[in-house]
Formats: sequence, structure tokens, C-alpha cells
Amino acid sequence: MPESTHPATEPRVRREVVSFVRRSTRMRPQQLRAWERLRHAYVIEVPRRASSTSVATGHRLDLAGAFGRTAPLIVEIGSGTGESLVAMAAARADANVLAFEVYLPGIARTVSRLHEEQIGNVRLVQADAVAGLTQLLGPSSITELWTFFPDPWPKARHHKRRLVDTAFADLVATGLKSGGSWRLATDWADYADQIRAVLDPHPAFESAAGAPDGWAERLADRPLTRFEQRGLDAGRTVRDLHYRRAC
Repeated sequence: MPESTHPATEPRVRREVVSFVRRSTRMRPQQLRAWERLRHAYVIEVPRRASSTSVATGHRLDLAGAFGRTAPLIVEIGSGTGESLVAMAAARADANVLAFEVYLPGIARTVSRLHEEQIGNVRLVQADAVAGLTQLLGPSSITELWTFFPDPWPKARHHKRRLVDTAFADLVATGLKSGGSWRLATDWADYADQIRAVLDPHPAFESAAGAPDGWAERLADRPLTRFEQRGLDAGRTVRDLHYRRAC
């Protein structure tokens, strides 16, 4: 926030409540070099409000201009360092893949991976998912949404910060095309149950799990990331979920 010449009278910007754990944005020298060299090819800059992950009201992305073409849009929320994103985007060369990520070190590592693998159908925006979906994308613009391993907020008193709730499901329903897919995964059992409690009865969604128990098969081309492996090593079970936007 800019310094004020009248700190006693300037209104304070209220810190927003977010669904992700705040971490350091300091980049290592290698990440900084990648960021400075490659960001213009992969990162879409957007106007902000108060914070670095906010989006100014009323701003819409020019997707055709950003990608240089018109194609089905896949959106990933929380792309991390790009382990899953890069591999899955490479398998979907006919789609435009837009990723929302809040941490600059993760974005820097992702653009390095994209450059190394020569993948050109991915763009990234540093933004909170809610702000990104609300401001940047129009209704019925998304063909598929990926939400893999959102921050679990494991303590009960923090569950209200979890991304997937009814309000967020309403927002996703607005953004998805009719018949569009929402694929999710989590290694926290109570979060998986919470997601089903939100989406199973939601009128805008229908389960596409295909299994009697309601859980989805893992996408064959979703790689096992280091983050996911840590959950498995801790004894947690990964649950995949798949819903479609009802017509």
C-alpha cells in the first residue's frame, strides 16, 4: 500500500479474507531471472485494487488477444509450480489454458517449465481465484475448470476459509459452459466430504463421477506431483471428484 503523507487521517485498507495460506513471495535469484526474462510471454498483467492478488472491478480479459487464437478455455485454480499444469496443458494443445496462481515464485517456476517444454497454450494471472473468475472471465466462457488440492485449512475454525463452498459453486456455475466440467482433487477426507455436500445437491451441477460411490477416477494424464506425494506419505487418501454444469 502506498505511503500516506497523512497517516492519522487516511482510511486504512481492510485486509481481505482469502482462501489461500499467505506465504512469502520472495524469489530466489534463478526464479527472478526466469520471471524477468519470460513473464511477458506467459503472464497476463491485470489492473489491481489494494492487494497484489486483487483485480480491478470491471476488467475483462481479451482471451483471443492473450492467446493469439480462439479455442476452448480450460482454467486451473492454484497452479503451484506448474508440475500438473504443464503436463496436462501439453496433452491439450487444442485448448487455451489459463491458470490463476497467487505466489510469484510458483509462477516463475511455471514459466520456466513452459519455456523448457516449449508449450505455448498456457497463460497465467497472479490473482485470487474468486477475483479472477468474478472480474476477468465472462459468463459461460469456461469449458473445463481444474481445482486440484486447494488449501485445506485443516483446523475446524478455519474451514470457513476453504475455497469450495456454495457461494463459490454459484460463481463457477456462472462461468462454466453448459455441459462444462469441474474436476477437483483433495487429500483431506473432510474437505472431500465438504465438496460433495456442496456440489451433490447443487442445482447447477450433476455428478460425472461414473462410480457408484460418487468418487471419480483419477485423470490418466494428471501427474503425481511432489505436493500430492507428501500427502500420500502422510497416510492421506487422494479423492478425485468430477461434476458437469447441468444444461
